[in-house]
This record gives sequence, C-alpha cells and structure tokens, in this order.
Amino acid sequence: MKIKLNSIFVDDQDKALTFYTEILDFQKSKDIPAGEFKWLTVVSPQDPTGTELVLEPNHNPAAKTFQEALFKQGIPMTAFEVDDIQTVCDRLKEKGVVFSMPPTQAGDVTIAIFADTCGNLIQVYQL
Repeated sequence: MKIKLNSIFVDDQDKALTFYTEILDFQKSKDIPAGEFKWLTVVSPQDPTGTELVLEPNHNPAAKTFQEALFKQGIPMTAFEVDDIQTVCDRLKEKGVVFSMPPTQAGDVTIAIFADTCGNLIQVYQL
C-alpha cells in the first residue's frame, strides 16, 4: 500500500489553487471538471509524481462543519514538512501569510501554524 492522495477541504477551489500554487509554491497536477466543482490536485515541486493533495470543496454540510470546528479550536487540517522552518515562515510572511503560531520548539521538532485563506489552519514542521 502507498499513500498517493490526500484531501483538504476548501471553501473556494479557485482561491485555494491560487494560495497553494502562488503562496506555498506547490504545482497544479490535476484540474478536471466534475459537475459544479472539479477534481483539483496539487503536488510538491520536489516530488511531482508523489502524493497529491486534493483541494476538495467543503460543499457537504458535514465537511464544512468539521472544517470550521477544527479552525475554531486552532487545530491544523494537515501538516507539511520543511527543511528550514524559519526561512519558509519568513518567506510566507513576506507574501502576507498570517501565522497563529510562529516557529516554536516542540520536543524534537519545530512547528508553526498559519491560515490558508480557504478555511484551514496548516502546520509546517522541521525535524
């Protein structure tokens, strides 16, 4: 078994694509019309054939409730590993990203949390 696909709920797929490609520097992988929405995925430029992240519309009321509850509780929807968290956070701040937690040592890892403008908190971490 391999993990090749993961989803994150977003309140607007086009806005999410802009954030994840222009701010986080992921690359668009799939953009396939699917009725009112689309099958929209991004990948890491360091691993373009690796795990895809689906930018899933939160149109389902259960998904929207789940997403909003996690955000209100300060819980990240997902996490991305980085090699140099301070450099990444500085670059994201320059692009206007709002952090709810600056780089913080947590045992053997350093973590930071920011809002993705699409209804989620995202954690970045450095081992």
